[in-house]
Amino acid sequence: MAIIITDECINCGACEPECPNTAIYEGADDWRYKDGTSLEGSIVLPNGKEVDADEPQEPVSDDLYYIVPDKCTECKGFHDEPQCAAVCPVDCCVPDEDVEETEEELLAKQRFMHPED
Repeated sequence: MAIIITDECINCGACEPECPNTAIYEGADDWRYKDGTSLEGSIVLPNGKEVDADEPQEPVSDDLYYIVPDKCTECKGFHDEPQCAAVCPVDCCVPDEDVEETEEELLAKQRFMHPED
């Protein structure tokens, strides 16, 4: 599963620098697939979606910090637990039950974004 940030978020920003995939953004900020990854130009994601890694994407939230599901690997391949959840002072970084992925899928996504690691 990807991790989501619930509306209990106090916008402290503790989670953002902890994400090894740069999947966490401040509310209303555009995001890019290339941010914090090796992705660039026209790519096909592991889920089959074609995107331009350099193109700005619409924010997932305008008010709160948010996590991009396509970039979240629950820190698999980097850490033993999701770092956003580990540092969140209000425990609002929780599994997204609407985006279920196996450990193998999460690790494949991590390898896709960071093939040099």
